[in-house]
Amino acid sequence: MIDERAVVSPDAEVHDEAYVGPYSVIGEGVKIGRGTRVEAHVVIKGPTTIGEDNRIFQFASIGDDPQDKKYAGEPTRLVIGNRNTIREYVTINRGTVQDLGETRIGDDNWIMAYVHIAHDCVIGNSTIFANAATLAGHVHVGDHAILGGFVGVHQFCRIGAHAFVSAHSYVSMDVPAYVTAAGRPAEPRGINAEGLKRHGFSAAQIRNIREAYRILYRQGLKLEDAIATLADRVAEQPELEPLLESLRLSSRGVAR
Repeated sequence: MIDERAVVSPDAEVHDEAYVGPYSVIGEGVKIGRGTRVEAHVVIKGPTTIGEDNRIFQFASIGDDPQDKKYAGEPTRLVIGNRNTIREYVTINRGTVQDLGETRIGDDNWIMAYVHIAHDCVIGNSTIFANAATLAGHVHVGDHAILGGFVGVHQFCRIGAHAFVSAHSYVSMDVPAYVTAAGRPAEPRGINAEGLKRHGFSAAQIRNIREAYRILYRQGLKLEDAIATLADRVAEQPELEPLLESLRLSSRGVAR
């Protein structure tokens, strides 16, 4: 399942049921799991671990050195989960020792052409990155989040679960879970109601999330007061927990 024109390091581990296409280069310290398909002209450097049933399209660059001037050749890592689609010209860099030393991609993500995921980013599951979306270093993106085309995200920002960032937006502050954001800089524009419906949230849950958005953004409360108000509701409205978590974990500040 390895094309004879591919270049594969003897120190790489490629599962017998994986595929590596012609002219791809698989470096030392790379592990590729069962069912993963690496198309032609892909470069993967290690240490990088790629799980099962991924598809990596031609001309992607996976696991190369972080684009960070502080990087001094330390053995940092990239870990990619299962069933991800990584399209043409995507670049994903390894981590740095200034953070966890690891860039992480979860499962079932759809990463379109020309996307860049920088060092130390942590991507959840079932996200969508439209063409040319770009993450600076240390960015966290939650499960089911969607980034439109040409979105740019500042380093250390967090995009919460089920959030939606519109095309051409620039994210300079955290976007909480469930929130739709747009603009340069990105500002909250409501909740991602359509996305929530598609993922099985009930009408009552969406109504509760919409009311939580009003508390956070429409009542003029300080952030800590909004968090306290929402925390009082979590016991009866557990769907608010991801929103609260994204607010509490914010270190850069929340877009408001």
